[in-house]
Amino acid sequence: MKTTMQNIRIGIAITDPTDWTATALVAAAKQKKLTPVIINLQTADVTIQHGIHYSANDTDLSGLDAVIVRDVGAGTLEGVSFRFDILRQLEISGTPVINTPQSIQNAANKYHSTCLLAQANLPVPYTRAVQSTEAALNVLDEFGDAVIKPIFGYKGIGIVRVKDGTALQPDNKPRPEPVEQLINELINEKEMLYIQEFIENPGRDIRAFVVNGQVIGAIYRTAADGAWLNNLSQGGTAARCILSQAQEEICIRAAATIGTVFAGVDIIEGTNDVNGADDAVILEINGTPSGAGIYEAWGINVADRIIDYVTMGI
Repeated sequence: MKTTMQNIRIGIAITDPTDWTATALVAAAKQKKLTPVIINLQTADVTIQHGIHYSANDTDLSGLDAVIVRDVGAGTLEGVSFRFDILRQLEISGTPVINTPQSIQNAANKYHSTCLLAQANLPVPYTRAVQSTEAALNVLDEFGDAVIKPIFGYKGIGIVRVKDGTALQPDNKPRPEPVEQLINELINEKEMLYIQEFIENPGRDIRAFVVNGQVIGAIYRTAADGAWLNNLSQGGTAARCILSQAQEEICIRAAATIGTVFAGVDIIEGTNDVNGADDAVILEINGTPSGAGIYEAWGINVADRIIDYVTMGI
């Protein structure tokens, strides 16, 4: 271990320097007398000759004591894969990367993460993955009320609900095109569809923040009036939530199954949960979650917990 905390250099991978979680991580590192180094992996380049040299923002990435990943940046398959490869290679060379590139990719792929959760006997919605318009329409008819989600999506963008043959926007207004046309367009664009049953719920879902095997806080996310999508970025509002023991255990097991040190675990209560039952299911896991909602609701700074975890391993 380095002789002084000031000599410990923690890379913080971000693309938006104004992001709440990014600035909180930088502040938490400074408070603990560490040296935070902001790196934007979209600027990274690699030189391979008699060894390998990785740099980003004029920083030698191999000289960092650890890297915390908040964001690798969007882009093409080649670009995003390249950034994850850099993180993976740093990890192989001995630099702690939190969360690991594998766990972030596990979480980011909704189809794959749902398979991992189901294999671990964790509760997930009834899900179908199909590759044709005919198969998708049959599934929608079978479900009656369903949600079509992008495999690689975020902030609720691109989610479509289909109820009784009508496609609904997040505000519950019908989409203008016929369902068959919409499904055909989606199949042509994506070549597969990931479809889940719509779970009747009390108009909210739950985001729990897990760090190092503990739930450090949870919030209800309630949809805007008349809407069905609860994401805060889609107009939802946050309020304090206290999980039942069963819900807490589900969230901790889910984060461990995906392989994350810190994660946002989204669960939804069935209608029976309002009366105290524990039939919640896991909607998805975010391996690069924002801590803003937990802080606003509870005053809990997730960045402090993440930095504590990182320094324990250095």
